[in-house]
Amino acid sequence: MIRDLHATTVIAVRRDGCIAMASDGQVTVGDVVMKHKARKVRSAAGDRALVGFAGGAADALALTERLESKLEAHPAGVRRAAVELAREWRTDRALRRLEALLLVGDPECVLVVSGNGDVIEPDDGIVAIGSGGSYALAAARALASHTELDAETVACEALRIAAGICIYTNEEISVVTLP
Repeated sequence: MIRDLHATTVIAVRRDGCIAMASDGQVTVGDVVMKHKARKVRSAAGDRALVGFAGGAADALALTERLESKLEAHPAGVRRAAVELAREWRTDRALRRLEALLLVGDPECVLVVSGNGDVIEPDDGIVAIGSGGSYALAAARALASHTELDAETVACEALRIAAGICIYTNEEISVVTLP
C-alpha cells in the first residue's frame, strides 16, 4: 500500500496470461457506511485494460477519464499511458490536488499510479490498494503461491479474506477480467 486511503479495497492479480481486478463495494464516510455495492473497477480502452481506484470517487473518476485518453493516445502501451498520466497528475496544478490511487493493468502488466509520480509494477503481478489492501495482498500472494487457482478466483478469495479483517471492506465484490 502506498497511501492510507480508507473505505475500499481493490486488488489486481495477473496469472497465466490473464488479469483480474476486483474491489469491494463499501463506501464509508467517516465511521458511517454510505453504500454497499459501489463499483470501483471497470474495463477501459475498449476492453484492452482494466482500471480500479481507491480514494475520492470524483477525483478517481476524473483521473480515470484522463487515463482513458492516455490509453487511446498510446493503444499499445498501458505502461506508457500510466507514465504519461502520472507525469500530468504530478505537474498539473489542478490534478495535483486530487486524492486517489489508480490500478491499471492488462494481461502483460499491472501498475499502481499515484499523484506523487509513482508508477509501480509489482514483481509478482499482484497488487492491492486501499485500507484493506495489505490484507488482500497477503492473502492473494499465499493463494497464488500454494494453489493453482485462476486470477479471478485468487482476487475474489483475497477480497473475502480482507473483508473478514478490515472494517472498511465488505463482501460485495465486483470483478472484471481480461483473458
